[in-house]
Amino acid sequence: MKTKNLLKRGWILALAAIVSSVVLAFANVTPTRSSVKNIVLVHGAFADGSGWEGVYKILTKRGYNVSVVGHPNTSLASDVEATKLVLARQKGPVILVGHSYGGSIITEAGNESNVAGLVYISAFAPDAGESIISLLPTLPPTPGSGVGAPDNGYFWYDKTKFHSGFCADLSAEKAAFMYDAQVPITVTAFGGIISQAAWKAKPSWFVVATEDQTIAPDAERFFAKRAGSKVTEIKGSHVVFISHPKEVADVIEAAAMGSAK
Repeated sequence: MKTKNLLKRGWILALAAIVSSVVLAFANVTPTRSSVKNIVLVHGAFADGSGWEGVYKILTKRGYNVSVVGHPNTSLASDVEATKLVLARQKGPVILVGHSYGGSIITEAGNESNVAGLVYISAFAPDAGESIISLLPTLPPTPGSGVGAPDNGYFWYDKTKFHSGFCADLSAEKAAFMYDAQVPITVTAFGGIISQAAWKAKPSWFVVATEDQTIAPDAERFFAKRAGSKVTEIKGSHVVFISHPKEVADVIEAAAMGSAK
């Protein structure tokens, strides 16, 4: 009986040792690479966050946690601060996405430690010491743009060029609503100078809208090349994220996968 008990105890100890070694082995295995789960979307000038609805719905259905920044378009500093407030609410790493002027915002706000990657959508991507106003004379001209001289310290998008220059691939009815709902932007915001360009230290992706009349496609290509971004070209207007939400969501998801650690 004593011998049987000893044998039984020996088998139990041996089994425990095997289980323990298996657990330790799995504990030391590098986890399978997974995607970043948090996406923060930043709108540009003459707009608010509602334009991201199509992209938002696609990404949330794919399992991402998506937040949309509602910054005021009043100054680069205040718009960056509004973005940082949203970034601070995220649990884990973030892919930060910016459209148009939103590219300037994410270039500055993207220096936050939880930002894993940047996605520029038909956007500006200034370097340190640059502003949108300082860049404009150096970029290819955009005669189709409706951004004119400021009025009482604010830029508005001209009504006669709004549909063709801003959102040509949307319906006339949608364009009319977007024009009447536009959010003007201050000269201070366009004149805001970048202190540190996040794209120098973090991976970036860039959607070039090949039919853009507000930021010249070649200007977007310039920004993307300078930043070393992974580029996707989509035949679309300045608001390509509204007219082609799936294609844009695919790029954002690629960034989430590519930035995962």
